[in-house]
Amino acid sequence: MKLLKPSWVSHNGKPIFSVDIHPDGTKFATGGQGEDSGKVMIWNMAPVLREEDEKNENIPKMLCQMDNHLACVNCVRWSNNGLYLASGGDDKLVMVWKRAALIGPSTVFGSSSKLANVEQWRCVTILRNHTGDVMDVAWSPHDVWLASCSVDNTIVIWNARKFPEMVTCLRGHTGLVKGLTWDPVGKYIASQADDHSLKVWRTVDWQMEANITKPFNECGGTTHVLRLSWSPDGQYLVSAHAMNNSGPTAQIVERDGWKTNMDFVGHRKAVTVVKFNPKIFKKKQKNGSSPKPSCPYCCCAVGSKDRSLSVWLTSLKRPLVVIHDLFDKSIMDISWTLTGLGMLVCSMDGTVAYLDFSLDELGDPLSEEEKNTIHQNIYGKSLAITSTEVQLSTTVIENPEMLKYQQERQNSAQNNAGAAAAGPEAAAPKVNSMMNGESLEDIRKNLLKKQVETRTADGRRRITPLCIAQLDTGDFSPALFNSAPILPSGSSLSNQIAPQLNSDSSPGQPSSLGARPNQDGLLTSPPAAGVAKALEDDKDGLKSGLLLTSASKIEPMKALDSRFTERSKATPGIPSAISSTAGLAPLERPKDAVSALKDAKAKEETSSDSEDKMAAINKNLSFAKRKPELLLDGGEVVEKRKKGRPRKDKMAASIPQPFTQITPLPLEREPSRAAAPPPAAAVLRLPTPSLQKAFSLQVSMDPSVFLEVENDVSVVAGSKLSQLRCSRDGRDWNTLLPSSVLAAAGSSDVLAVACDDRMLSVFSCSGRRLLPAIQLATPVSALHCSAHFVMVLTAGATLSVWDVQRQKALVKNESLQTIFSGAETTVSLSLLTQQGVPIIGLSNGKSFCFSVSLETWTLIADKGDSLVQCADFRSCLPSQDAAASSGPLAVVQGRNLNAGRLASRLSSTPHHLQQSMTLAFLENQLASALTLQSAQEYRYWLLIYARFLVNEGSEYRLRELCKELLGPVHKSAASSWQPATLGLHKRELLREVLPVIGENLRFQRLFTEYQDQLELLRTK
Repeated sequence: MKLLKPSWVSHNGKPIFSVDIHPDGTKFATGGQGEDSGKVMIWNMAPVLREEDEKNENIPKMLCQMDNHLACVNCVRWSNNGLYLASGGDDKLVMVWKRAALIGPSTVFGSSSKLANVEQWRCVTILRNHTGDVMDVAWSPHDVWLASCSVDNTIVIWNARKFPEMVTCLRGHTGLVKGLTWDPVGKYIASQADDHSLKVWRTVDWQMEANITKPFNECGGTTHVLRLSWSPDGQYLVSAHAMNNSGPTAQIVERDGWKTNMDFVGHRKAVTVVKFNPKIFKKKQKNGSSPKPSCPYCCCAVGSKDRSLSVWLTSLKRPLVVIHDLFDKSIMDISWTLTGLGMLVCSMDGTVAYLDFSLDELGDPLSEEEKNTIHQNIYGKSLAITSTEVQLSTTVIENPEMLKYQQERQNSAQNNAGAAAAGPEAAAPKVNSMMNGESLEDIRKNLLKKQVETRTADGRRRITPLCIAQLDTGDFSPALFNSAPILPSGSSLSNQIAPQLNSDSSPGQPSSLGARPNQDGLLTSPPAAGVAKALEDDKDGLKSGLLLTSASKIEPMKALDSRFTERSKATPGIPSAISSTAGLAPLERPKDAVSALKDAKAKEETSSDSEDKMAAINKNLSFAKRKPELLLDGGEVVEKRKKGRPRKDKMAASIPQPFTQITPLPLEREPSRAAAPPPAAAVLRLPTPSLQKAFSLQVSMDPSVFLEVENDVSVVAGSKLSQLRCSRDGRDWNTLLPSSVLAAAGSSDVLAVACDDRMLSVFSCSGRRLLPAIQLATPVSALHCSAHFVMVLTAGATLSVWDVQRQKALVKNESLQTIFSGAETTVSLSLLTQQGVPIIGLSNGKSFCFSVSLETWTLIADKGDSLVQCADFRSCLPSQDAAASSGPLAVVQGRNLNAGRLASRLSSTPHHLQQSMTLAFLENQLASALTLQSAQEYRYWLLIYARFLVNEGSEYRLRELCKELLGPVHKSAASSWQPATLGLHKRELLREVLPVIGENLRFQRLFTEYQDQLELLRTK
C-alpha cells in the first residue's frame, strides 16, 4: 500500500468536507469552505497517480473552481454515468453541474491569472426544497433519481431524468439527516440521522421498510456527518456512529431481516464515514497452485473523528490496515476509484490523502459479468442477452437487416440510459387507466387546477396541500395496492403495499420479505436475500456499453397506474361505465348500498307518488329504518333496500349485481300483478333485479342513447302497461309493453328489455321490434347488449347469446353449473364483448368466457393464480401500452395483472422457476385473447411473448411461433392453415415479430431464414 498527501489539493487551508472520484478515474471533485462562500473544485487525478505528471508544469492540477454556493459545501457526488456532478451545501440548495464546451481558459474571479479554469463546468439546475443545510446527496443506480438529505429532517428524491421535478419527500426522521446510501440493486435507500436511528425506505412506494435504533441508543454527542454505505452485493449496510458496550463502532446491518449482529470495532471516537469499495473481490490465486473455490468478499473503509482510517475485508476478522493520525482533524469523506484499488480521503483540516492498494493486498476484483452473476443468484434477474453479449460482440453479423436492428437496440438502450431520455413518462408504458369512467389523468389534471397558492413572508410560493379522498377500487385478495396515487404535488406514488405479497411470509413480520432458507430440496438455486427484483435491475451497475432491454426499465411504478382498469364496486355517486371507445358496452353496476339509501333519503320529499307504490311492494320495510334488512329466504341471503328513483344523469345500474342484491320475495308479490310464476322445477341460483316504478340509463356514449322505463303507466282490461322511452341524439321514440319491465340494456345498435313475465324483447335504435318476444325459462338475472349481440343470464343460471343481425343463437341455454365450484359461488361480473363473446366473473375470483367455436367454458382469468403473481415480463413490455389496457381481457384481469407485475419484483421465486411461470402465463394470455376474439390484445401479448422468448433464448418455441405465422409456402388442398387470426394477417404479425428477433444475435440464422421466406412470398 502506498500513501500520498498531495499538498496542492487544498481550499486555501479551509476545511474540505467532501471528496468524490469521477467514474472514469481521470478527475476528482472536492467540496468545502471557500473564502466567503461554498467552494466546489475539480482536480486532475493524473498528478496524484504519477509523480512525473505532478512535476510536469504543463499538466494542470486544478481543472475548475465553482464558487456559486452561498455557504459551505457539505457533499459532492458524481453521477454514475459521469455526466453530472451534484453538490449540496449550507445554503439549502442542491446544484447539478455539467461540463460545458470550452470557450477558452477563464480565470477564477478575483484571483491571479495563474489560476485558470481548464475545464468549464456550469450549473445546469438548482434544486430548491430543503429548509435547512443539505448534508448529503446520492445518485441512485443508473441515475434515475437523485436523493438529498438535510438538517430539516427530510430526504427529498428528485427525478434525475427531469430536473427539477421532485418525486417525493421522505419524512420520518426526528433529527438532522446526515447521510444517505442507495442499495446497489435499487430497491432501497437508507438514511441516518442524529435522532439515533437508521431508516431504510422502499423505492417502490417510498414507504419505510425498516427503522433500526438499537445500535445507536447509547450514542452521545454528534458528528458533522453520518455517511453510511451499502455493500456492492447489496447484502450489508454499514452505518456510521454506532455504539457497542460504550465503544464506538460501525454497525453492520444485514439485508436479510435487517439484523444487527456484527460491527467493525476499534476506533476510539465516533465513526463519521463508511465507504464500500465498488468491487467485489475473490482471493488471489498463488502462481502454480490449483485454484481453490473461494467465497467472494467486499472491502470497506471506515473513517473516524479520532483522525484514523481503517480498511476491512469482510473475509477477515481484523482490519486489513489501520492508519492512525492521518490528519489533524476528523475524517469527513472517503471515495474509491472504480477499479477498486485507489482511495481518496478528506479531512476537516483541509487536506486530502490518497491510498493506493495492490491486488495482492485486496484480492482479484470480480468482472462485471461475475458481479452480475452474483446479483442474479441473489436477486434473480434475466441476463440472457447480457450474458451472451460478450461472446456475441465478436460474432460476425451476416445479415445487413440484422445489423439495423442491432443498432436500433443499442440506440434505444443509450436513450434509456443517458440523460437524453425524455424522462420516465416518455419511456414507461402509457396506460390510459380508467376510474369509474373518468381517466386518472383527467382526475389528476382537475386536481392540479384547484391548487391553492400562498406566499410566505420571504416571498416563496407555497402550495396548500389538498386532501383527496381515497378512490375505492374494490377489495381483491391479491390487493397489492389500496390507495390511488393521485397527489397534487405531482409525486408519483402514495401506495401502501399490503403485506400479503407471499402467503408464506410469516404474519409476525409482514414487512420483512427477506428469504428464509429453503427447506425443500427442489429449489436448488440460492434463496433470494432481498427478494427485490431491482427496479431496473437489467443492467445493475453496468457502466459499460451493455445497456440493454427496452423501455420498461425506466421507472418501476408507471405500470401500476393501469390497475384501475378493473372495477368491482362503483364508488358512490360516480357513474361507473366504460366509455364505448374502450370497445365495450357500458358496464352496468349497482350503486353502493349506502348511496342508494342516500338517494332514497334525498328523494323522499320529491317523489312521493313512487314512494306510495313502493310502500306497497316493500311492505316490511318501514321508512324509519335506514339499514338494509337481511331476510333469509330458503337459505339464500336476500338483501333488501329502499330504492328512490334514480336520477337521469346517473348511469345507475338497472341490474344490481349479487353483492348488493335485492330479490323481490314471493310473499310480497302483489296479487294483481300479472307475473307468470317460474316453473317449479327450476332452481333459482342467481338473484334477480327488483321491480322498480321507473328507472333510466344511458346505454351508449357515442351516439348518446338514453333509455327510460316507466312501469304500470295504465291498466287496460286488467293488465298493466309499461312504457319504454328512448332518446338517441335528441330524437325520441316510445313503445308500450304488456308487462312490467325488470331490466333493460342497449348498445348503439340494439336495445333489449326483459319483463316480469319472463319475456325478452329486442328493438332497433329507432324503435322497431327486431325479434319476436323470446320466452325465457326462468326470470332474468342480468342483461347485456354489445354491438348487435344480446346476452341474457337467467336466475336459473343459464346463459344465452343471440346475434340479432343474423337472427341466430350463438349460445343456447348454456348452464353455469359446470363453472360453479360450490353451492356458495355466485356471479360477480357479467359482460358481453363487442365480438359477442360472453364473460362471466365468479365470486371465487375466476372469470370464464363461453367459446362459441369450442362450445365450452374456458378460463380466462383467475385472481388466485400464482402464475400471474410471479410472472415477470416487465422487460418485454412495448413502449406504448394503450392498446391492451382497454380490451376485454384487461378489464377482466385488470388490477390483478398489475399486481402480478409488481409482485414479480418482490416474490422470492428462483430465476429458472420464475422464467417458466412467466412463459406459462404469457401463453395463457395469448390463448385467452384468442378465445375472447380480442384482436388488439392478441397482437399485444404476441409481441410481448415473442420478446420474452428472444430475451430468454428459447429457440424451439420461437421457431414454432414463426412457422405458425408464416404458414405453408406452397398452397395445398390438405393444409388447414388459416392466413388470418381475428382479422389480423399472420404474415403481417410475423413482420412485426422479426425485428424483435433481430435484437438478439443468437437468432440471426432464424431471422434470416424467415425474412427470406417473407420476401419470397411478397414477390410471388
